[in-house]
Amino acid sequence: MNIFRTIKEYKDWRNGLTDKTTIGFVPTMGFLHQGHISLVSASLKENDETVVSIFVNPTQFNNPEDLVKYPRNEARDLAMLEKAGATAVFIPTVEEMYPEPVTRTFTFTGIDDVMEGAKRPGHFNGVAMVVSALFSIVGPNISYFGMKDYQQLLIIRKLAENDFPLINIKGMPIVREDDGLAMSSRNSRLSEEEREMAPLIYEVLKRSKQLIQEFQPDEVCRHCERMLAGSGMIEPEYFIIADAQTLQPLQKKEDAKHAMAFVAAWLGKVRLIDNFELF
Repeated sequence: MNIFRTIKEYKDWRNGLTDKTTIGFVPTMGFLHQGHISLVSASLKENDETVVSIFVNPTQFNNPEDLVKYPRNEARDLAMLEKAGATAVFIPTVEEMYPEPVTRTFTFTGIDDVMEGAKRPGHFNGVAMVVSALFSIVGPNISYFGMKDYQQLLIIRKLAENDFPLINIKGMPIVREDDGLAMSSRNSRLSEEEREMAPLIYEVLKRSKQLIQEFQPDEVCRHCERMLAGSGMIEPEYFIIADAQTLQPLQKKEDAKHAMAFVAAWLGKVRLIDNFELF
């Protein structure tokens, strides 16, 4: 497994590949879990080479404390990637990625100003900034993203459509723990008690799929927020039922052919997100 820490090192390797070599790319912020490894496995099946990046991107953190506390373990990550069979790992520094201030502003036609976009100002501009840079450096044919960050997936697809039309963006299913909790690097920050409570988020999402058969979206969302808050430990930030394409909240379930429930909630000092397809 090749490990590159500079753009030049990576590009020297990349330039040595033939034009017919296909590259799959999995961008990560490290502290990997089996959800990340599932993306690597998918890439290995579909491409000649699989490149993984590890970079905790400061421009997408609107909360500086969250950036400082984001878990990191490079040695563990590299061991997992070698075992998984990744071809190359790109681990740049902040200075390598951003040698000069980046001032570009990205817009994504309404899908970036709801949910995470509304709660975390500037977050998706930072995501687009780093993914755009990584796409330019890595030059992949296909890039893989988990559907836990569904809103991010749609934004990356729009970014690729606008700026990188030759890159295929593949959304991959959420990987969950045995008790239903969506895998996340942030799960490691939960206390034992919080970890025991966390699967309620998934249980409530599943319950929303039943409730939407009888009630309108607003009623379902209010009920689900009460279920979460009633735990005494989970503080819901939002519970929204939205059109799966536009991400606009639904007033009536008849207004969409494909709808999803989205949730963000705090457990102690850890913020978790998840989603679930309703219809």
